Amino acid sequence: MLPTIPDLRQLRYFVTVAEEKHFGRAAVRLSMTQPPLSQAIRSLEETLGVELFARTKRSVELTAVGADLLPEVQRLLAAAEGLRPLAQSLARGEAGVLSLAFVSTADYGLLPLLLRDFGARHPRVRLELTEATSDVQVEELVAGRIDAGLVIAPLPSRHAAQLSWLPIAREPLVIAMSTEMAQRLPGAANTNDSPAAEWLDTPVSLRDVADAPLVIFPRRLAPGFYDIIMDCYGVAGLAPRIGQEAIQMQTIVSLVSAGMGVALVPQSLRNLRRTGVVYRPLSESVPAIETGLVWRTDEVSPVLAGFIDIVRAHAASVASRA
Repeated sequence: MLPTIPDLRQLRYFVTVAEEKHFGRAAVRLSMTQPPLSQAIRSLEETLGVELFARTKRSVELTAVGADLLPEVQRLLAAAEGLRPLAQSLARGEAGVLSLAFVSTADYGLLPLLLRDFGARHPRVRLELTEATSDVQVEELVAGRIDAGLVIAPLPSRHAAQLSWLPIAREPLVIAMSTEMAQRLPGAANTNDSPAAEWLDTPVSLRDVADAPLVIFPRRLAPGFYDIIMDCYGVAGLAPRIGQEAIQMQTIVSLVSAGMGVALVPQSLRNLRRTGVVYRPLSESVPAIETGLVWRTDEVSPVLAGFIDIVRAHAASVASRA
């Protein structure tokens, strides 16, 4: 048999009697007669298995247990009274939790802007952020372990029916290379004594770095993105030589700074400043990399709906500037 649990009505009666120290005055305050109030307090004491009040014909005083219990009951009632406004805030997406994953490239352009706008509009929402590759995010979404993800297109076709996709931004690939390699390229012979920024935007052909190993992530992590990079070499009539593989973009850039090769990365990664690395645009025509928001189509919480609105507004702003 399940134990009896005190109800909120009994707890309110207890607090009122404790404050008035008189059953008659407490009954008036509660707009009831004294006998049912006394009976309710007795029932509460029986439920808890303790005496809460020491009664005499002339006074009512809290027992030691009652005095210690009073502040706990007051906090419990205050929390209960906050349930309605909390529930309404949750329904409006003003409070709650949003579990969001993101690819590392989004951390250098897209993500900070979205989080700033969302935080300003929904300050009571707690964000749970996780950096993950696109393939991991899709699997986490399908399994219901995250609410949404910022990934690089395209999405796996096998999950297309379960997921919704909102494209946000398109950006070209640029090439990351070591400073030493950049200074050896054609047109850079006189730049050894100049700041890198003076020749940062000079286009580079893939043919100029064809002999350099390519630092790239394993294809299984983002096959669509991987194939775009391979196609860039193919269109230029080149066969890339894979040097090193790394999962995170930060690691790829670190390997480039160590002279391990070159890497093709989204343009926003230029915000990742790393000693010994420069980023240059490609002279070849290269496809754009598309980053967007993905979520489960049939599970859109009010909090997630609010974030989608922020993303949609940002995407529209980006499109208007294009």
